[in-house]
Amino acid sequence: MTTFEIKEDFMLNGQPFKIISGAIHYFRLPTSQWEDSLYNLKALGANTVETYLPWNIHEPAEGVFDFDGMKDVEAFVSLAQRLGLWVILRPSVYICAEWEFGGLPAWLLKESGIRLRSTDERFMSRVANYYQELLPRLAPLQVTQGGPVLMMQIENEYGSYGMDKEYLKATKALMEAGGIEVPLFTSDGAWEEALDAGTLIDEDVFVTGNFGSRSKENAAVLQQYFADHGKKWPLMCMEYWDGWFNRWGEPVIKRDPADLAMEVKEMLKLGSVNLYMFHGGSNFGFYNGCSAREEKDLPQVTSYDYDALLTEAGEPTEKYYLVQQAIKEVCPDAWQAEPRTKTLKNLGSYPINKSVSFFQTKEQMITPVASTYPQTMEQLDANYGYLLYDLELKNYQRENKLKIVEVSDRVQVFVDGQLQEVATTALGAEMTLQPGDQETMEVAVLVENQGRVNYGYKFNNPSQAKGIRGGVMQDIHFHQGYRHYPLTFAPEQIEKIDFTAGKNPQQPSFYAADFTLEEVADTFIDCSAYGKGVVLVNGFNLGRYWSKGPIHSLYCPKDFLKVGSNQIVIFETEGVELTAVTFSETPICDE
Repeated sequence: MTTFEIKEDFMLNGQPFKIISGAIHYFRLPTSQWEDSLYNLKALGANTVETYLPWNIHEPAEGVFDFDGMKDVEAFVSLAQRLGLWVILRPSVYICAEWEFGGLPAWLLKESGIRLRSTDERFMSRVANYYQELLPRLAPLQVTQGGPVLMMQIENEYGSYGMDKEYLKATKALMEAGGIEVPLFTSDGAWEEALDAGTLIDEDVFVTGNFGSRSKENAAVLQQYFADHGKKWPLMCMEYWDGWFNRWGEPVIKRDPADLAMEVKEMLKLGSVNLYMFHGGSNFGFYNGCSAREEKDLPQVTSYDYDALLTEAGEPTEKYYLVQQAIKEVCPDAWQAEPRTKTLKNLGSYPINKSVSFFQTKEQMITPVASTYPQTMEQLDANYGYLLYDLELKNYQRENKLKIVEVSDRVQVFVDGQLQEVATTALGAEMTLQPGDQETMEVAVLVENQGRVNYGYKFNNPSQAKGIRGGVMQDIHFHQGYRHYPLTFAPEQIEKIDFTAGKNPQQPSFYAADFTLEEVADTFIDCSAYGKGVVLVNGFNLGRYWSKGPIHSLYCPKDFLKVGSNQIVIFETEGVELTAVTFSETPICDE
């Protein structure tokens, strides 16, 4: 039986072992890419792969579990083992990872006042239920049972959020009760305040740091923290940030490859390292996270390229080869090889052959929910995508004042089918509606959930609940009477789009292109002529595009295309009339 212990060194089968790892998130890649990505990690000179496990994809509705396809973590770990890689798993209920709500399921927010990541019984009972399903799947993968898993994480960067040691202990107890017997660890920023708040060092839970530069200085902080607590442990950076994520409307963030290689070399001399990310992949669907800067939310883009060692599509970069060289210099016995590469293709351009206004087809697609006051997405069990509120207001035959109070995230207001206002304010800035001749005004409020905050002080903020929380005010009174149309892009909704119901490009609209392919290949969809919206390829939601950039394309793996007949459906919200679907062999980004 393989043994793994943490003493003054990591000890694998009784011998000192330096962990050289890279992060690959199985849930951000189509399954066909797993092998190439894992092989390229091994060819780099690595001996281990690390991955998070997002709770929200594995329990999409309370008590409903999903471990199929891209969510099959057991298959991913088994494949890593067949390729000769060890595995570090991070099944903590919170992952950050620039992932929607930091991996927590949005349905938790139906519980009013719940305190997340705490000993709140309402939270911990849900954690226990999830772990009852998850941990029996992970336990057989441990080195103690013949698998490749060396370590597992209790919580992630908890010292950047809370200091509830009882919560950490309770999570540890749940994992141990679920059969987890490999060493447990926490990972936090390498400074004293974060380490004091986020670790269980006095419970002998191994402590790792997260950083991406100043290797010597950060390692020294960890070393001192160990010494202060009487520990003689090896040093490990659990997230050595080799790039960074991107937000809408901001420049693409790049890191100098030579600088990274130099820092990785220094870190390897000091201890073990996990490169975050090795292969970033994509935030398919609505799973992008969101940053927060004071009161402003900054949603992240669909691409999780991360300026990593492999591109979003899995191609080796200059960073790959320089870090490979750095590993060889420090660890000359590391096995290395040439990485696998792929050919991305421009699959042509195809006309959009039909379109329909969402307002004209919504009744066929969605059964509305009526209520006196507005409901949020979570209250409607429709946690992602868009929510349309229909209401009828009296027309006072003069400029009508309107406020939408406490709304998340982005709002478009239509009066009698005409766009009146676009807003992103949560508190309800006053808007003026221009009257028509009718006695009433048909008001449609389309709210987009742009992604829940994944890190920081807003994690328990009411704005994490999406849609209208307060209400719609006409003049200075709250309106009563709403019809709700949740647009989640579930297959049964997409199948019911009636493209004959009437087109109006000035309104949020569905567009479709039907075309035939003689071959499939990894490619990108050019969104540079589009406004804002979502692209579905043969029913699979690739994610969001937005003309504000910095990225103007969506990565489309060949897995979602077919030789023969294909259909792409686009939901466009900005009044831009779409005419074609065009593929590209390269991503399209602002300079």
